[in-house]
Amino acid sequence: MPDTDRPQLCLITPAEIDLETFSDALGAVVDAVETACLRIALATRDEDRIARAADLVRLVAHDRDIPVVIETHVQVAERHGLDGVHLTDGARSVRTARKALGADAIVGCYCGHTRHEGINAGEAGADYVAFGPVGAVALGSGTLADRALFDWWSAMIEVPVIAEGGLTAALVEDFAPVTDFFAVGDEIWRAEDPAAALKALLAPIL
Repeated sequence: MPDTDRPQLCLITPAEIDLETFSDALGAVVDAVETACLRIALATRDEDRIARAADLVRLVAHDRDIPVVIETHVQVAERHGLDGVHLTDGARSVRTARKALGADAIVGCYCGHTRHEGINAGEAGADYVAFGPVGAVALGSGTLADRALFDWWSAMIEVPVIAEGGLTAALVEDFAPVTDFFAVGDEIWRAEDPAAALKALLAPIL
C-alpha cells in the first residue's frame, strides 16, 4: 500500500512535446514513479495540437488509472474525456469551470504565493490549490511561496495543497511535511533520462 502520509506526485507535461515520441517518454516516467495525477501544460495555442496531445496523454494515463487535468482549456477537458482542469488565474474561474464540467470533475487552481487567493479558491469549490514557485525559476517576479505558507495551510485548511516550481531534492525534503503533492515538470524533462531525474528529485520521499 502507498504511504498516504507522504506527498504524492502530480506530473506536468513539458510545454512542447513531440507527438510521435512523447507517449513512450511519458509512459517510462509514470512507470518509474507512482503518479497521482497528470497535468497537461502546453505552451501552444494550436487547437488541433492541444487536442491530439490531450488524447495521447489520456491514453497513457487512463491505461494506468491516473487522472488527467489540462491547464485552462475547460472545453478540451470536456470534449476529450479528461478528468478536469487546472486553472492558472486563481479563484476567478473556479465556479465557471465547475458548472461546465460537473460535480465529479477535478477543478484545481494555481494561486501563486497568495494565501488569500488560495482561501477564495477553496471557498469557490476548488479540489486543490497550488502555490509556487517554491524555488528559484527563471521567469516570473521572483517572489517565492515560502514554507510558512504551506505550514499554515496544512494546519488550518482542509483543501489539498500542491507545491511546485523550481523544486530541488532539498526543497522536496523540506516541504514534504507541509504539502500534499509536489507538481514536477520542467525540473525533469530537459534531462537525458527524465525518469531517473524524477527519482533523484523525489528521493527524499521515495
